[in-house]
Amino acid sequence: MAVPAKSIELYLDLRSKIEEHVRGFSEPPSNKLLPDLHPLERHVFTLVLDLNETLVYSDWKRERGWRTFKRPGVEAFLEHLAQFYEIVVYSDQLNVYVDSILERLDAKGSIRHRLSRTETNYRGGKHYRDFSKLNRDPSRILYVSGHALESSLQPENSVPVKPWKLEADDTALVDLIPFLEYVARHPPADIRPVLASYQGRDIATEFIERSKVHQRRMQEQKQHGLFLRR
Repeated sequence: MAVPAKSIELYLDLRSKIEEHVRGFSEPPSNKLLPDLHPLERHVFTLVLDLNETLVYSDWKRERGWRTFKRPGVEAFLEHLAQFYEIVVYSDQLNVYVDSILERLDAKGSIRHRLSRTETNYRGGKHYRDFSKLNRDPSRILYVSGHALESSLQPENSVPVKPWKLEADDTALVDLIPFLEYVARHPPADIRPVLASYQGRDIATEFIERSKVHQRRMQEQKQHGLFLRR
């Protein structure tokens, strides 16, 4: 049975509009989620931070409702690294939740930009962070998250950290400071191969071990040089 050409055109037009409508909910609304960096800051790395179980932990109990707790060291972490990085919080939560949390958490304004659920990429029932939409050089993006590898479309930019679930003795954020400060002070041409070299290891612990090895080698070379000059 022949289908009238007019019906086919109508169907294709309707389908195109539906697909465009769906993309509006599933993909970030813009290819430039962040404003252009100032020309004098083009060398600065962007530190993208997840929110839940990374900076804070939220839970609900019948007797008190929802409460949000700050991870140990989070305020010092933000304030210190704001000296070296452009800090962005990128959450899969609604912007109302993100804004209310960060207004209390970031009293000193260390976080430059906030991105929430509408800026994520929705696939297969999950909201993913899409760093290709950030308007930043991907070689200069680091993503710190308690769920880093499974929450972004570019896992090669990930700095995994242990998810925080109210452990009082947690030091994970503070432990990351030496590594992150070193990267900012001695920036590599591309952070992704550096992060790949830590794959499967705890970055904070491994960085300290590598630093100790480097210091021993430098000391040995110095002593060797003194021996040769004698």
